[in-house]
Amino acid sequence: MNNKDIVKYFYEVIVSENRLEALSKYIAEDCMQRTGEKTIFIGINGMKQHVIAVKKTYLDYTMKIIRQYAEDDYIISEFIMRGTHRGDFVGITPTNKVLEITGVNIDKVIDGKIVEHSGAANTFETFFEHHLIKPV
Repeated sequence: MNNKDIVKYFYEVIVSENRLEALSKYIAEDCMQRTGEKTIFIGINGMKQHVIAVKKTYLDYTMKIIRQYAEDDYIISEFIMRGTHRGDFVGITPTNKVLEITGVNIDKVIDGKIVEHSGAANTFETFFEHHLIKPV
């Protein structure tokens, strides 16, 4: 698989199907999370905790990659995450509504594994559309 295929498979199969036991095949032990200009260590366990936390909110969520771009070792993936809102999220009580959240992930892949991850999800737009938050 090329790097785009690795990233697509990771999100659409490993993450969507909650195959936590397979994370080490796709995430490097020294994986870093990039937020703006900061990087923090997350490793395999940090990625696992992230997937678990999202699954607590959206038990049945799946990710679909709709577009990808590659430059050097970086893969930019535009995605749609779809799941039923069944867990508390930043103080928003579960609604049992099926929500679709769009976003972009940027992953650096070296030797077949994600060594750096960053991204943003458009939760605000989805929550506003479904009247879960109100304008001030």
